Amino acid sequence: MKRRTFLKTAGVAAAATTIAAPAIAQSQPEIKWRCASSFPKSLDTIYGAAEIVAKRVAELTDNKFQIRVFAGGEIVPGLQVLDAVQNDTVECGHTVSYYYWGKDPTIAMETAIPFAMNCRQMNAWMYYGGGIDLFREFYKQYNIISFPSGNTNTQMGGWFRKEINSVEDMKGLKMRIGGFAGQVMAKLGVVPQQIAGGDIYPSLEKGTIDAAEWIGPYDDEKLGFQKVAKYYYYPGWWEGGPMLNFYVNIKQWESLPKQYQAALEAGCAEANVLTIAKYDAFNPPALKRLIAGGAVLKAYPREVLEAAYKAANEVYAETSAKNAWFKRVFDNMIAFRDEQYQWFSVAEMTFDRFMAAQIAKRQ
Repeated sequence: MKRRTFLKTAGVAAAATTIAAPAIAQSQPEIKWRCASSFPKSLDTIYGAAEIVAKRVAELTDNKFQIRVFAGGEIVPGLQVLDAVQNDTVECGHTVSYYYWGKDPTIAMETAIPFAMNCRQMNAWMYYGGGIDLFREFYKQYNIISFPSGNTNTQMGGWFRKEINSVEDMKGLKMRIGGFAGQVMAKLGVVPQQIAGGDIYPSLEKGTIDAAEWIGPYDDEKLGFQKVAKYYYYPGWWEGGPMLNFYVNIKQWESLPKQYQAALEAGCAEANVLTIAKYDAFNPPALKRLIAGGAVLKAYPREVLEAAYKAANEVYAETSAKNAWFKRVFDNMIAFRDEQYQWFSVAEMTFDRFMAAQIAKRQ
């Protein structure tokens, strides 16, 4: 009798579970969003980060919540993603915040500013140092909520048609570089140029510009810069750990069911981790191929780095004096940065330097 009762109860429970699962799924709305990316599809790294978000969101919501990613220019130009999300032209966008530093220089710090932090430190600041909270408050004026969704790691320092041996060699150079980095370079005598990624190669080839910064070996290789500007400098001191940003219109975000919000946050976190790993895995062999193809790897002279660091701090002091929001975020970030480098210098950097030296002996 007890066995029959148990089997009957178990059967009812199993049936209830079978019915409940699709019922729960059916109770959730079907939502379709458009995501405007700032990047071309050819860059499977940074463009691909938004696809990671979309894929995970769909999987976690039984395909009820779908996000379709559009490359830069398909809906809006790559440099207008923030405006499109702010105005609800699209529900969400994937970009880098420093594209919009002209609106308010504070925005740039969500991605990167010169001589700030590396990738891991940037993540630590955003997730545990108050960075996300500061930007959640800041972006209210733009009707946006933003999520970390990738990082390129420390970038390279650009392609030059001639060698740079001193600060004097920088003077008069026309270089494709913008934002705070452009302001800092201007203090060194460089003439910053705003040029879209697809126009960099022909501009270097024709001599319209003398140098250009892009990203790093894996992405740079696709554009063939070594054919027209063979000197490849490092490090990209203006982008020590540039974070990719997933913007969501705040009204659209608030209208989502909690389950969908959680799925979107999970997708962004996953994209953040996987993009970092992809760059770390793909950049080393790409750099080898670039060198084999004629690129000449060069470190920025210490003199140039010191001058750029001094100029950057001048720009920050000038900006902080006239922008309260910038000063608030900058002071928080720099205090966190300084503590991080003190810690990194104890174990992390010591280990890295030792290992690099051992591997160099075997080369």
